Amino acid sequence: MQFGICNEIFQGWTLPDTFAYAARAGYDLVEIAPFTIARSVTEISAAQRAELRESAARAGVGIAGLHWVLVETAGMFLNSPDAETRRRSARYFEELVACCADFGGTRIVVGSPKQRQVAAGTSHEAARVWTAETLRDAVRRAEDRGVVVCLEPLAPNETNFLNTAAEARRFAAEFASPALSVILDVKAMCAEAQPIPQIIRESAGQFAYFHANDRNLKGPGFGDVDFTPIAAALREVRYDGVVSVEVFNFDEGPEVIATRSREYLRGIFG
Repeated sequence: MQFGICNEIFQGWTLPDTFAYAARAGYDLVEIAPFTIARSVTEISAAQRAELRESAARAGVGIAGLHWVLVETAGMFLNSPDAETRRRSARYFEELVACCADFGGTRIVVGSPKQRQVAAGTSHEAARVWTAETLRDAVRRAEDRGVVVCLEPLAPNETNFLNTAAEARRFAAEFASPALSVILDVKAMCAEAQPIPQIIRESAGQFAYFHANDRNLKGPGFGDVDFTPIAAALREVRYDGVVSVEVFNFDEGPEVIATRSREYLRGIFG
């Protein structure tokens, strides 16, 4: 396994400084939220993409990929009843795939709870069909670019669509593509009825990324979630991908969050 950290934790930092600190703290990869660079990935030029990829390499880390992909993008939705909105969103997901690959990344995390909320009066079956329509061309492009689009199950208090790992796995399986998979997130799994290790075991071979955090919205080791059985389950299913630190409460500051999270994971995973 490799270990990553999300760049939005380093609020106000340049990406080169973020890469350098992540490397010193013992991370292998940095996961990028595009909104920290530009309002749209289409505004990130080819030269900027190449420079950021090279900057990460000089610091000794890779770029894992993208997440928080629809933040600050106006008018984008996964399952809009409006066909033109779906077409516009589908094109944007293709752009996300291109940007991720240009960065040298291989994973795109699709959380976006507000942009996938099923509208009142819309059936979940229609939402599934429209979501598939929105993602289809991006998944095809991802197959060609070596990128995997990862659907993130999120709790019902965040969205009303794809709330469990089982639901996300079933949706991804319908594509029958290696370029569409699932991400498992500890905070999100805390909201499920099943224990996290059981979810991991039932998802064996069907997830391609992993977020490490706590139910309290902080980093691993900052709350009461015990990662020992989680690590054991990941080893049991032979997961060999990235475990990436994603937090939502930045109270401790980036240096403490990054360092303590990595130390905790090092102690758990060895």
